[in-house]
Amino acid sequence: MVRGTFSPARAWRPTVGAPLAQTLGVTKTTVWPFHMPEITFRVAQWQDKAILRQMLELYQYDMTDFWPQDLNEHGEYGFVGVERYLKNPRLKAYFFLVDGKYAGFGLVDPDVSLPENEFWMGQFFVLKKYRRLGVGRKGAHFIFDQFPGKWEVGQMPLNEPARKFWIRTIDEYTHGNFIEHELHDERWDGYLQCFNNAHVQAIQSDA
Repeated sequence: MVRGTFSPARAWRPTVGAPLAQTLGVTKTTVWPFHMPEITFRVAQWQDKAILRQMLELYQYDMTDFWPQDLNEHGEYGFVGVERYLKNPRLKAYFFLVDGKYAGFGLVDPDVSLPENEFWMGQFFVLKKYRRLGVGRKGAHFIFDQFPGKWEVGQMPLNEPARKFWIRTIDEYTHGNFIEHELHDERWDGYLQCFNNAHVQAIQSDA
């Protein structure tokens, strides 16, 4: 600070011997608002097709920094294959809800890049409003728990924020028991984190 400049922060001091709340004019009955959001999950059903399709539009827009796409003649990105996640028993779509409001989703399918694996997190998305509330981490852990076995989670090469999120989330879930691969071929272009959560669930049951 330049010498001689008046600073309100330095000039203000609580009255000596007075409670800070009294100095600030805060009464003892003041209640600071705080709300712990309720995070829940549910499987998407056939009647949720329009909701899932719309949320996939938001996901694809969110990904345009890393995945260049154009709108179709209807002004949509037009995710192909929404119906299969609602009809095929081997595929699942899960909604994430915060206080009953849609906050994101995760899609699971067997379209793995490495043949030894079983489950692939196809798409995963949390609306910006609900990020940093633990929705993504809890949603990922919930989905992993539904499918014991060998998992893959992948990120495109430029999507470093997603890679950091998944490494942190999977490291916590597996207690560090995972492997990361970097591929740039016909199987996948980017990063893959692989783990077997059958071992994770065994550790949790023993805890």
